[in-house]
Amino acid sequence: MVAIDLGSNTIRFIEFDGLVWGKSFEKIVRTAEGLHETHLIANKALDRIIEAIDDAKNIFDFTQPIRAYTTAAMRLAHNSDEAIGLIARSTGIVFEIIDAEKEGLLTLEAVRNRLNVLGSVPSSFVLADIGGGSTELSRYTNTEIETVSLDFGIVTLSEAAENTLDEKIQSFKHAVRGSIKNQTEPLVLTAGTPTTIAAYVNGMDYTTYDPQKINGYRLRLSDCYRVYDELLRMDEAARTRYVGIGRENLIIAGVLMVTAIYEAMECEEAIIIDDGLREGIALEYYKLH
Repeated sequence: MVAIDLGSNTIRFIEFDGLVWGKSFEKIVRTAEGLHETHLIANKALDRIIEAIDDAKNIFDFTQPIRAYTTAAMRLAHNSDEAIGLIARSTGIVFEIIDAEKEGLLTLEAVRNRLNVLGSVPSSFVLADIGGGSTELSRYTNTEIETVSLDFGIVTLSEAAENTLDEKIQSFKHAVRGSIKNQTEPLVLTAGTPTTIAAYVNGMDYTTYDPQKINGYRLRLSDCYRVYDELLRMDEAARTRYVGIGRENLIIAGVLMVTAIYEAMECEEAIIIDDGLREGIALEYYKLH
């Protein structure tokens, strides 16, 4: 089967047969571009989504089962039904909008699965998944799972005026600090920004990125500060080499959000996991079939 996660910034595809992960593909589509101003999914964003799905059809066999979920941007958009209908008519892929709780739980399941493969599942941990339109926080223990969604994402924050970005980051930090009851567990981070920071620290750029070298990596807060300073000094072309086309202007807000999570939870180190909602969708499919 093919699992598809249409997020607020990126669309991600992966193939899974219930035992082995197969081919994967992702592309920046910026679903949430302009959303906080218009409350609509823009036509240009829809064009990018449709183009990305057409690209994926050259990689995957789309006659096999497909499960396609979409998240924060479509939850917030006033024209989500129309947008999903247009995508379906153009590509044959019908997306289901899932709520923040399901998004958090599926991502948590994918992360737990990867930690189990690595042989290092903590008895309890806090997971932060920084998306384009929202951030999901989940606290896992052997007896309890708690999830919360915060309306802060790298696309929406990156579109803020420069003189308001710091204020929004401080608001985000305050929201994180007040969201999880117990903040003493290990911190686990997933999504594009923390994996990009970890890749940079390990000498990788966007084209040489290797998730196997990232999964389980322990990223220190001090490294996040250093990467932020170095990315900030780069010109756009140099930054693109490390973060990919379409993310050059998002990464600064993203790194600030990552450091805000460390600071809010008083952590000096976090475990980085590449797996996320895309893998959670695939795992759910095989649990139900």
